[in-house]
Amino acid sequence: MQRWLTMSAAALGRAIAKGDIDPVDLAQTYLDAIDAHPFRSRIYTIVTRDRALAEAQAASERARLGQRKSALDGVPVSWKDLFDSANVATEAGSVLLENRTPTADCEVLRCATELGLVCLGKTHLSELAFSGLGYNPRTATPPCVNDHDAVSGGSSSGAAASVAFGLAPLAIGSDTGGSVRIPAAWNDLVGLKTTSGRLSLEGVVPLCARFDTVGPLCRSVEDAALALAALEGSKPADLTNSTLEGRRLAICDTVALDALRPEPRAAFDKAIDRLRAMGAVVERVDIPQVEEALYLSGVLFAAEAYGTWKDTIEANPDLMYEEILMRFRGGADVSAPDYVAAWQKLDGLRADYYAATREFDAVLMPSSPILPPNMERLARDHDYYVAENLLALRNTRIGNLMGACALTLPTGVPSCGLMMVCPPMQEHHLLRLGAAVENALA
Repeated sequence: MQRWLTMSAAALGRAIAKGDIDPVDLAQTYLDAIDAHPFRSRIYTIVTRDRALAEAQAASERARLGQRKSALDGVPVSWKDLFDSANVATEAGSVLLENRTPTADCEVLRCATELGLVCLGKTHLSELAFSGLGYNPRTATPPCVNDHDAVSGGSSSGAAASVAFGLAPLAIGSDTGGSVRIPAAWNDLVGLKTTSGRLSLEGVVPLCARFDTVGPLCRSVEDAALALAALEGSKPADLTNSTLEGRRLAICDTVALDALRPEPRAAFDKAIDRLRAMGAVVERVDIPQVEEALYLSGVLFAAEAYGTWKDTIEANPDLMYEEILMRFRGGADVSAPDYVAAWQKLDGLRADYYAATREFDAVLMPSSPILPPNMERLARDHDYYVAENLLALRNTRIGNLMGACALTLPTGVPSCGLMMVCPPMQEHHLLRLGAAVENALA
């Protein structure tokens, strides 16, 4: 049973279908692993044991009768603690929302449950999801699987840790500026950022609703494809016979390759060599719209975040971690005309970006230019915290600003990911391409 803790979600689903694994035994194995783990309280906010076992029992019965609802029916999953779950506290990593207990599941949890996924519980995150680092002194900070003294990445920090440490085969997170892809990359996982609007945000605690997205963190591209289908109740992408032969891929040569630390640079260069060896045509391309869009970030993200949370924050600002409080308050001085103008500018940049990249199957860049920062130094060094947070978010934020879908894959170098960006609503194309890249990097 211990080997189940390292299997992909898809492989577990196939074993359940064959009768080799009983969903109740599988759920119990994960629950036992969670309870015994030294980082349990730093990864999970709450474990929903009774719900998990009840859902697993129902999945077991369906499997026995040959009535499984999906490829992941009976497979356990963890949920970032900003997805509402009925009668269970959902606090979004903030003392401001202590004891906030919804009466119903959010839409994506309801859909996944209907298709048989088993809810293990809720995972920790950056406070109100407003950091790419995952450092949260107000609740808990999950460690990185490759360096227990470093952060796991944010804001879906506990989501990544739950999979990386073998405490869930699949996790659901959210991504507003990189919050799925950064922790996935730093913990050697696959992370899918979906297109804004593709998956329901009903019952999801917001940060910036116009940028917020839902996405899985998992062990394979196949897992990501199956998770996307479960979250929206659709048919999964067909990943068979995917190839890199003749694919045209663009390396974003604007900003995204600046200030790379040695390890991410070496990992990216090696990955590109592998893609070329498998038949892909890879070109470096200057995309000036990227730099212009990044310049708008301070207006767009901070203004919407502060506008969403101003009243709650200012009622009890002392309850917040100072670094996060300052990030929110950075939106206080943005005027309505400046905010509207920034969105109008971004809409134009998006159109120009897709015109400039339309001949390519995807745009490539390192998932993060840095490695996971040290927790202790983040706690004591304000300048270090600010600089590392901005760098962590820089490349992933490009996908959010462009309204794209994006996928990060492990490169084989610890905590170094390769990111692919595709136009809106092209998740199935992205996942097929991702399966080919995954094979090339294996």
